[in-house]
Amino acid sequence: MAKAKLAVTLDEKTLSEVDSLVKRRVFPNRSRLIEEAVREKVSRLNRDRLARECALLDPDFEKSMAEEGMGEELNEWPEY
Repeated sequence: MAKAKLAVTLDEKTLSEVDSLVKRRVFPNRSRLIEEAVREKVSRLNRDRLARECALLDPDFEKSMAEEGMGEELNEWPEY
């Protein structure tokens, strides 16, 4: 995948923490640490958005939609 360079401004404390992680070889370099942190944050935001959207669903309506058209098929399902 192609990558693009960008400039990032961090406060001194955060930069010190980044450099410490790189020095301890938790990450190979600053770029990789920042890339993974951004990817993780975006992923978390997407999961949170999906959870918020799912919370808006009406379980009874969703169940009725799932069962719609099944008719006699429901009687054929084994009892659990």
